[in-house]
Amino acid sequence: MKNQSIWLRSMLFQTIIAKAFICLMAILSQAAVAAPLERIAFGSCAKQDKPQPIWDAVVATKPELFLFLGDNIYGDTQEMSLLQKQWDLLGAQEGFQRLEATCPILATWDDHDMGANDAGAEYPQKRQSQQLFLDFFKIPKESSRRVREGVYHAEIFGPPGKQVQVILLDTRFHRSLLKKGFVQGEPGEGIRGPYAPNEDPGVTVLGETQWSWLAEQLAAPAQLRIIGSSFQMLPIQVGWECWNNFPNERKRLLSLLEQKRSSGVVFISGDRHTAEIMRLPRDATENRIGYPIYEVTSSSLNEPSGNFTGTGVRFINEINPFRVGLNYAETNFGLITIDWSKPSAVVRLQVRDQKGNVVLQQKIFLDDLKQVEGVPPK
Repeated sequence: MKNQSIWLRSMLFQTIIAKAFICLMAILSQAAVAAPLERIAFGSCAKQDKPQPIWDAVVATKPELFLFLGDNIYGDTQEMSLLQKQWDLLGAQEGFQRLEATCPILATWDDHDMGANDAGAEYPQKRQSQQLFLDFFKIPKESSRRVREGVYHAEIFGPPGKQVQVILLDTRFHRSLLKKGFVQGEPGEGIRGPYAPNEDPGVTVLGETQWSWLAEQLAAPAQLRIIGSSFQMLPIQVGWECWNNFPNERKRLLSLLEQKRSSGVVFISGDRHTAEIMRLPRDATENRIGYPIYEVTSSSLNEPSGNFTGTGVRFINEINPFRVGLNYAETNFGLITIDWSKPSAVVRLQVRDQKGNVVLQQKIFLDDLKQVEGVPPK
């Protein structure tokens, strides 16, 4: 009896300890969810079969979240076994493993990690490729994202009043065919790509289901909304892949922001193997949301492009009337920092080099990213 009594007391004590531990973990988990995000890193275009030293600098910034914006690998195949091997190569990168151990990761894809250069809805293995993508980023088998047509996803972080919404679009699964024939400029006016605007009313970037989903997301409460698009939204003269390949879809996106009276919107993008910060001014004819729209493009994590000056400086001469300052053609990543301690939170949109130095920055007061009461947008 005495031994049984001791055993019962021991079991009761262990049960109490176990329940206390579970409660403590729940409290810590809730605290983590409630803590406002202050450091969000992002990037795109990572050659999985080449060194990726930039992760040292990314991890050193102590990000609380990392966003992959596409071309996370270069698969370019319809053979899923070969595509899987490319994902495995990224997973084997020591720097990527350190990133995984540092912070949560959210991701969307672009053409090369879906499976073909400049591909869209016509890519025949997109559903199979989507499952490999979700496997790599450890999305549970029972997740609704497994049956969704596309990898688009959204989450909200932080407590009320300091909420950051991350919306990652899928600009590939439903995207219509591109149209070639962009008019080239004269020498020295800036390089342009091969694609012309396709104004056919039947074309799409997101597909109707994703458009409806996006409208729902923009109705959710948030102070800062980071919208990730694999390719650029603002530029209209580059001729490479961008939203203006389908001008009516670009107009639809801007109109949706107006209709939802969405505050705090900032776009981030990748794809271009160059980095730049852009602004659509509040008084621009096509901007009807009542505040300037910023976009930060960060690319590439380890595969820079462009030409070289006589002194070896990499550069890209490309027309973009929305660009603020210069572009940056060397290896880079993006970082968004948010200082919630100020009366109006201070948001810094940054591009950083391979050593973690800030090479481009735009500082914004969060109060400037919302409509002024009593003042219509235009």
